[in-house]
Amino acid sequence: MPLDAVRPSPLVEQAAARLREQITGGHWPVGTKLPGETTLAAELGVGRSTVREALRALAGAGLVRPRQGAGVFVIAAEAAEDWPTRLRRAAVTDLYEVRMLVEVQAARLAAERRTPEDVTALEDALAGRRAAAAGDDAAFVDADIALHAAVVAAAHNPVLTDLFAEFTPSLREGLIEMLALVGARAHDPGTGDAAHAALVRAVADGDGAAAGEVLRGDLERTWTLLREGGRA
Repeated sequence: MPLDAVRPSPLVEQAAARLREQITGGHWPVGTKLPGETTLAAELGVGRSTVREALRALAGAGLVRPRQGAGVFVIAAEAAEDWPTRLRRAAVTDLYEVRMLVEVQAARLAAERRTPEDVTALEDALAGRRAAAAGDDAAFVDADIALHAAVVAAAHNPVLTDLFAEFTPSLREGLIEMLALVGARAHDPGTGDAAHAALVRAVADGDGAAAGEVLRGDLERTWTLLREGGRA
């Protein structure tokens, strides 16, 4: 089956998509050596550098692997699911179990490493959460996540910060649905305010043990609500 020439812009993405179709469609089974860059470039109507970048993208997706001096070989018929996709498909209760592990440690580190600027950011985030209590569930969840993000940021560990950011979209969706389902804010619009105030105070005071325990308790309560709400 010949390859159709691609249209300009973005060439690399189009070339990668065409090659991916050949692999996932079975034209090049697992174990097959792909045609050389010159051949692929001619069939796709692009330059060799574009083909090279497209093959690099397919290698990153786990579909092909270059072998020194031998060429590029197909190693899988389906692309490996990337981390953001896996997070989007995960149950929010599963995300929460991981979140507890990550954030509790982040809170302890934050209490050890916080700067005066971090404390100000935490106090501002707490004030923002309290102000958002008058708004809808989405606004409240955004403010709540912003406070938790400020705690993680105060740990001054870029890996923790990036990991929490990866969780955020899926957590946000699950929390908004949970609040609507169980009506947690019906009688307490700022639900969890005391716990969050205690968390900020513990971090500001440099009490890592207290910060970790306060946050663990708050997250466990939310995790229980999520399970009772049928999100397990």
